[in-house]
Amino acid sequence: MALEIEDKFDVPEGFALPDLGGVPGCEGVSEPLSHRLTAVYFDTPDLRLAARGVTLRRRRGGDDEGWHLKLPKAKGARQEITRPLTRSAKVVPAELASLVLAYTRGAPLAPVAQLETRRGITRLLGPAGTVLVEIADDRVKGTVLGDEPVVRRWREVEAELKEGERDLLKKVAKRLRKAGAAPADSASKLARVLGDRIPAPPPRTRPEPDSAGEVVVAYLRAHADALIAQDPHVRLGEEDAVHKARVACRRLRSALKAFKRIVVGTEHIQGDLQEELKWLGEVLGEARDLEVIRARFATRLDGLDPRFVTADARRRLGDDLLAREHDAYERIRRALSEDRYFALLDALDALAADPPLTATAAKNADKALPKIVDRNWRRVTDAYEAARCMEEGEERETAMHDVRKAAKRARYTAEAAGMSGAAERAKQVQEVLGRHQDGVVAQGVLLEEAGRARQAGEDTFTYGVLAGIESAEAARAQEEFPAVWSRLA
Repeated sequence: MALEIEDKFDVPEGFALPDLGGVPGCEGVSEPLSHRLTAVYFDTPDLRLAARGVTLRRRRGGDDEGWHLKLPKAKGARQEITRPLTRSAKVVPAELASLVLAYTRGAPLAPVAQLETRRGITRLLGPAGTVLVEIADDRVKGTVLGDEPVVRRWREVEAELKEGERDLLKKVAKRLRKAGAAPADSASKLARVLGDRIPAPPPRTRPEPDSAGEVVVAYLRAHADALIAQDPHVRLGEEDAVHKARVACRRLRSALKAFKRIVVGTEHIQGDLQEELKWLGEVLGEARDLEVIRARFATRLDGLDPRFVTADARRRLGDDLLAREHDAYERIRRALSEDRYFALLDALDALAADPPLTATAAKNADKALPKIVDRNWRRVTDAYEAARCMEEGEERETAMHDVRKAAKRARYTAEAAGMSGAAERAKQVQEVLGRHQDGVVAQGVLLEEAGRARQAGEDTFTYGVLAGIESAEAARAQEEFPAVWSRLA
């Protein structure tokens, strides 16, 4: 996967590239190169990828021929995933087809357009001949495939940053504009050739300005979009992707609960939208929890006297947990390819487009939302008061875990409402109790692994040492909590 940072320009047929020598930060300009490129673009019959700003193509020619998948642009850059050419020119490789399932929802992929490009390349060079910026001058023949093919021709210029700072790309863009180039009207060549065939996004309900509904709906839409955006990264097993997708699920579910007086009836969307988000969060959670606990034990083991660490224990708490993590990732990939998941995404799309709002949604946000935030903080205080009345033991442990869950919901609610102070207060409660919960969970995993080691006839001393550390960590967090609560409350 590569990060593509580029500017695209429309240029007239008689356009001439300006002299790019002397651009500050560059040490030279390469001799021009030329390529002939042929690219076939794949999409669903109703162009679901194009509608989401995703392009999937098979390209021959040039120095990067192969399969290219470009994900939607974010923060001025696009992520591009490349794979080598396959023998079949009509069947998308299974891996790439899976990476766009969040957009296709299982619909078949087929060729929809072909682009033939005569490309002239000029490169701005840095120290030791490194390529800093590549300028592609393209003359394009685009054909929309179908029973009656439609052909379009045009010329465009792309300036892509290969190395260095984005300021360098801005300097190149400035020279191109002075020479007569104009920022491109289309985000991609495919969008240009398909034109108005690309379906417009479904219309979205616009709540009253400055209303509670406007704030809540914007929050729901942002995290629904975030969940879909993380899908291909989760399938690739990228660092932190599962965590981000899981957090998006939790925030959506928490918001639907907390703001049920603003957005109603979600229990009737896709059976029960909150329950479906819970299901997906649990699917994602298995791999994430194993990832976190494995890293935790690695840190603990590295900090111990080597005499206390057996090779068998390091293997079980490292490689064995990693193998279980890989199995959990496979279960995630299977779940993300099921109709149940696609139905959940459809439900989130429907919610984002036309959320079922109440009369309360029209009220001023500054008046309505603080009351909801306060109500969710009271859930935290009520849960803690109930826990304090219990004797030490398993029942109280469960009650304190409920306090942590209530604090997490209060935090997400406050963040959605833009109340940073209330969010920080809830976050501190969540974090202290989280340290306690992490220690309890770690002890449970250690007991399981020690049991397996004992059955295999292995030394279990290391597990006892780690269990003692985790017990002390959990106890320390528990002892700190009353003081933290006193300060916050």
